[in-house]
Amino acid sequence: MTKVVIRKKENKIFEVECDGHTNYGEKGEDIVCASLSSIVQTAALGLLMVVTIELDMKRDDEKGYLRFTLPENLSETQSLQASAILDTMLCGIADLNESFSDYIELEVKNL
Repeated sequence: MTKVVIRKKENKIFEVECDGHTNYGEKGEDIVCASLSSIVQTAALGLLMVVTIELDMKRDDEKGYLRFTLPENLSETQSLQASAILDTMLCGIADLNESFSDYIELEVKNL
């Protein structure tokens, strides 16, 4: 099972952490894990390459671990663009979680 933790401050996502493989299918054929990974990694790429935010990121593909944190010093424009990307990411994860809750645990923490 993959545990996904979304951390928010003032109702804005500032950190995303995914830990573990979903184990829906065999390695290389796990469509649930691939879907979740695509959603989260596309959001990270959007933040890095489109919004040009330098993320604090840790990744371990073998363990199925990815965590990224946004810096606190974003401009207003970056903050708005990041929120759009991350809120869309959360919609995708929540939708996937609805169909595959035996394989994905989603927790949203408001700090």
